[in-house]
Amino acid sequence: MARHRLGLVRQVLVGRPRELRPGCLSSLGRQPVERLSVELDGVPGDACADTRHHGGPEKALHAYPFEHYSAWHALWPGAGLWRPGAFGENLSTQGLDEASQCIGDVLRIGSALVQVSQGRLPCWKLNIAFGQADMARRVQDSGRMGWYLRVLQAGCIEAGDAIELLARPHPMWSLAKVQRCLFQRVHSAAELAALAELPELSPNWRERFARRRDSGEVEADPRRLLTPTELGEARMPAPSPS
Repeated sequence: MARHRLGLVRQVLVGRPRELRPGCLSSLGRQPVERLSVELDGVPGDACADTRHHGGPEKALHAYPFEHYSAWHALWPGAGLWRPGAFGENLSTQGLDEASQCIGDVLRIGSALVQVSQGRLPCWKLNIAFGQADMARRVQDSGRMGWYLRVLQAGCIEAGDAIELLARPHPMWSLAKVQRCLFQRVHSAAELAALAELPELSPNWRERFARRRDSGEVEADPRRLLTPTELGEARMPAPSPS
């Protein structure tokens, strides 16, 4: 297919692990830089606190739509937390979201060639970073999760670079649809079987769908969403009814 411009990069960001609370390290709150040098296994100078669940070739870059921050700010306008990097993204994008991006999309960004590999699974560290005990659950339920990219060709990415779609092998598998199949009972056995075998989907997510296919149960991992201990920190006020 011909190149098709989808949007642009508003900011590029990197971070290193910092302490959110005693004994809890995270790279949430990445900071903007002039450019990213993107390699097959990630960004030099960028680091993840939990290398078991983050980083590596299948999660070389984390993208999060800039537009999502407006939705979060509408819920908690006084929080003062809503700026790119707060969700740990390397790329703050404009013009893209989970409904418009599909598993396997091949994108040209700057001089790098990348591919959508999976959605981002929110974890309990978001609860601590945002001071909201159920923030991870809210992110998951809203679908505003962001996504990961594998790097097919190393290169450099800067703020203002266009995001161009070069190939879309699976237009039926938007990130939003894949997330619904993982977390909700809005799927068929055939869909689960197809996702378990989808080659462009990351191995970790293929395994998740294989378990769903075999068990018939929705994805449920309270250890991922619930903060391990009571923190006693001040919580943000409850959002206004929508």
